[in-house]
Amino acid sequence: MEHHIHLPIAGMHCEGCVNTITKNLEKMAGIHTAHVSLATESAAVTFDSAQLTEHVIVDKIRSLGFEVLESDTEAEARAAELHRQKTQFNVGLLFTLPLFLLSMGRDMDMLGDWASAAWVNWLMLGLAAPVQFYVGSDYYRGSLNALRNRSANMDVLVAMGSSVAFLYSFAVLIVPGLGAHVYFETAAVIITLIKLGKLLEARARGETSAALKKLLTLAPQTTTRLTDGATEEMPVTDVAIGDTLLVRPGESIPVDGIVLEGASAVDESLFTGESLPVDKTEGDAVAGATLNQSGLLTIEAVRVGADTALAKLVQLVQQTQQSKAPIQRTADKVASVFVPVVIGIAAATFLVWWLVVGHGFTPAVLRLVAVLVIACPCALGLATPTAIMVGTGIGAGRGILFRNSEALEQAGSLSRIVLDKTGTLTEGQLTVTDIIAETRSSDSLLQIAASAERGSEHPIGKAVVRAAEARGLETTTPNAFEAAVGHGITAQVDDTPVIIGTLGFLQQHDIPTDAFQAEAERLQTEAKTVLWVAVDGCVAGLLAVTDTLKPEARAAVAALQDSGCHVTMMTGDTPTTAAAIAAAAGIESVMAELKPADKASAVQNLQAEHGATVGMVGDGINDAPALAQADVGIALGTGTDIAMETADVTLMHGDLRAIPEAIRLSRATLRTIKQNLFWAFCYNVLLIPVAAGLLSPVSFLPAMLRELHPMLAAFAMAFSSVSVVLNSLRLQWRKNP
Repeated sequence: MEHHIHLPIAGMHCEGCVNTITKNLEKMAGIHTAHVSLATESAAVTFDSAQLTEHVIVDKIRSLGFEVLESDTEAEARAAELHRQKTQFNVGLLFTLPLFLLSMGRDMDMLGDWASAAWVNWLMLGLAAPVQFYVGSDYYRGSLNALRNRSANMDVLVAMGSSVAFLYSFAVLIVPGLGAHVYFETAAVIITLIKLGKLLEARARGETSAALKKLLTLAPQTTTRLTDGATEEMPVTDVAIGDTLLVRPGESIPVDGIVLEGASAVDESLFTGESLPVDKTEGDAVAGATLNQSGLLTIEAVRVGADTALAKLVQLVQQTQQSKAPIQRTADKVASVFVPVVIGIAAATFLVWWLVVGHGFTPAVLRLVAVLVIACPCALGLATPTAIMVGTGIGAGRGILFRNSEALEQAGSLSRIVLDKTGTLTEGQLTVTDIIAETRSSDSLLQIAASAERGSEHPIGKAVVRAAEARGLETTTPNAFEAAVGHGITAQVDDTPVIIGTLGFLQQHDIPTDAFQAEAERLQTEAKTVLWVAVDGCVAGLLAVTDTLKPEARAAVAALQDSGCHVTMMTGDTPTTAAAIAAAAGIESVMAELKPADKASAVQNLQAEHGATVGMVGDGINDAPALAQADVGIALGTGTDIAMETADVTLMHGDLRAIPEAIRLSRATLRTIKQNLFWAFCYNVLLIPVAAGLLSPVSFLPAMLRELHPMLAAFAMAFSSVSVVLNSLRLQWRKNP
């Protein structure tokens, strides 16, 4: 029998860790699929429960050097890990800063003769040791796991580079004949700077699981069950299929069910994203966690627990997050080749100069150290993180929050942008847009309609009241009020009968409607909801209500198209309404009448059929699966928490013009990363042959090039690091990256 489990994992540092877990799980008999995500630090595994148990899978992951967290203690474990990362970074900063200042001050001859005393090197050892073996312990464990599983990752680079610098410096203290210069500060700086990047990543990754759990709390915790005419309060977790439940106005529906009695308007925006409520009567299906707005409903429970639409929505978000392949860091890709090559060159250099050339053991060791120090991954390690840190900082200052470096890297490659309609392109709230009257003024028509609607809980009625209040019109409470769900209302305003509703509702009351038919049809073609208003038995006019387009929407769409992105609008609304909004926004491609799962599938189809890199922009809970499925999910900060925490990018101000700005920033950051990597290799790789002694026979060259000392190698490495940092800072100096 096929079984699916979701396992939170601690201890993953890079894509190499993800590949290690994935490959080893896929080799196990009985496992059908294994999706491991660094972004969520978890694994989604589907397996045959007749062949395997969850316990065996967990043991396998732990045998690889990773920890599987218990779901009920995951939040505490994540918090403890974040605290540990903070402590390690603080310790690293505490010891590295004075060590760096002391070393640089001595090298620049700024501290006097005392700095050259032998005891100063031992002081440097004392400052470097806690950084090397406490702060850097994660890299040693990670590199050992990687090597044990026959792979090379960023941990191997960091451990190798820092260890060579540290151990050579320690050897100089013990055996002075090896040299006079130590590189303790090099080792400490590498570890502390990269630990800062790891700390920022750990902080960003720890929120997704909490967001999904918060989504489940949208369903009510208790409900009212009807048994033989009597009512009882009970936990929702105790509801069984077939139970009869009572849902009062203003309450959330507890589980998925069927309406047995009653009629009401139900807010289903959690799933559909549409602001207009759906009228429900006997025999209609209702979903758990949706809001009963007006009438009393009696429902029969059909799906409970993990089978409800809300629970399946959570599962869908988790699955799409797991199946999305994160971008593999460029440095990690290079490391798998770079590390073995450098070690091979260093070993060959040592053997050639010791055994072939015969220059002796110590000179051969110096050349070996020079090769390893010149290849030290400080600049390579800084190339991506420094540009990412500057890019994310610029974005934060402009209200664009990137969840992680992968999001910032990927945003620039987007070729198609999918925009949700309600709340994203539109304001997300019904507004009165047209008032058509003949025998009275528009203010008079709106005033009497708003007075009649003061007794309504329906969003359309509330929109009419808001419109009157915005114009400063005084309204009165109706003497009588009655709502016909799905049709309209009848009311008595100052002894004047008022009827507001659909065309059919007025015709049921034998009110002639010919005079306004043409205007009503025109408004309907504009995808507006038309309210017929009858006063004292005659049609007095029409009100049109719709969800209006955001002011900046058209400019944002045009900017996206200018940047080379194809724009598509996606909505759960009708094709007519969708087409009208899309035309107003300047969008030609439209997908309508989509449910949450349909949206995720539609994004997947765009990725597969068009080979597009897709960015999904949304603001609601119903958008979460599509946001997770997209290559880059972009949420509006004015939307729901689950949308923001599922997405890769959050626009804090909700301004759509920030989308093309985020793409421009990503592209500028990517250019900077490529430049950084070029300079890192330009300095390091080109000087590796020099460190190996390739130029030694060329007598006319300066001795410092023919006999490249580890000190000069360290200087070149430091210079490459400085160039990388300065190049990254150029992003801040550009007016519009």
